[in-house]
Amino acid sequence: MSPAWTWPPTARWKIALWTKLRSTIGMRFTRFARAALAALAASEGTLAICDGVFHMTGGRAAVLSWFAGAVVSYLMSRWAWERKGKPDFLRETVPFWVISALVVVILTLCTKLGYHVAASLHLRGAEHVAFVGFFFLIANFITFLTRFVIFHYVVFGEPRAAAPAAAPDPDAIPPRPHAGVGGRGHRAGRPR
Repeated sequence: MSPAWTWPPTARWKIALWTKLRSTIGMRFTRFARAALAALAASEGTLAICDGVFHMTGGRAAVLSWFAGAVVSYLMSRWAWERKGKPDFLRETVPFWVISALVVVILTLCTKLGYHVAASLHLRGAEHVAFVGFFFLIANFITFLTRFVIFHYVVFGEPRAAAPAAAPDPDAIPPRPHAGVGGRGHRAGRPR
């Protein structure tokens, strides 16, 4: 077996993945993933500072961390969907912040759970910060795909074009021409 040989299903899988990533939804997903990573870095950094330096409660630390990530996410999401200029307030801004409000509930609950579990395990200092940060990370992963689908199809999605109008009358459709020479079907040109 030569080293250049590739198992055929693997090659097809790679081609299918590459084709999907180069599609519109693939490029948007990749850009949104970058936006989500930037927002995650901002929120995790804020959480580490709120928990490790200022020793805030779980709820306050989660809300401040969410807000830092949400601002980055909003700006980067506009970039991911190639939006420029003034945002459409009712179509983009309000839905984004409504979705973000739902996300803050999930993040706050997971962060509080992380605080309680870390306290029950008697974790202190960097161990406590890392443990709570892990819970916050899991919550962000849970919301990532859901946010992408909602943002792609609802918030930043292009309006769908109207469906083509149906023919008003069946008689308006021209009759299908007959096959063969002279319209005699499959027996055209055969002697009788």
